[in-house]
Amino acid sequence: MTGASAADLRLHSVNLGAAIALQIGGRRVLSAIGKRAVWGPVRVGPLGLQGDEQADLSVHGGLDKAVYAYPLEHYDFWRAQRLAHGVSLFDEELPPGFAGENLSITGLLEPDVFVGDELHFAHCVLRVTAPREPCFKFNAVMGFSQAARLMAVHARCGFYLSVAQPGTLEAGETFRLVSGQRALSIAQAIRGKLAKHLR
Repeated sequence: MTGASAADLRLHSVNLGAAIALQIGGRRVLSAIGKRAVWGPVRVGPLGLQGDEQADLSVHGGLDKAVYAYPLEHYDFWRAQRLAHGVSLFDEELPPGFAGENLSITGLLEPDVFVGDELHFAHCVLRVTAPREPCFKFNAVMGFSQAARLMAVHARCGFYLSVAQPGTLEAGETFRLVSGQRALSIAQAIRGKLAKHLR
């Protein structure tokens, strides 16, 4: 167990999206990166949240990447980056789900969560499997070409989860972090992947 209490760890919103065609860099691609918050309990099965879609199952989806969680604390960073890169003329609010996450969470950042840890909710258990590896679709959403690289360099990547115990999730509920082997943190994992790409 970590030192964080369940009261500190909260599910701010549950976000779902449909796969739609987007125009990115002169080409048409299918993506479900656009997620919107929903209210009320959402069913969670082995392959993810009921009502959610994934377009590219090599990067999001399947048993090991069924659900994607992202710390809401990073949204200030992205607002500042969009402003610095001339995407926004003001410090606008970015809605939960803007980064493509299913779960917008608070209280748990990448250096503090490890592959194999579990998030225990009232009616569901999710197991941490891997960091998100951002791609050109994230650049398109954020509006500037260096967004994916910044996500990796600063380890503001969030993490994928498998469904250890199906059930339901609902915005506003708290959860507990139950430690696994704690051999590799999500921050270490994404920086290791970045180092390989830079060789």
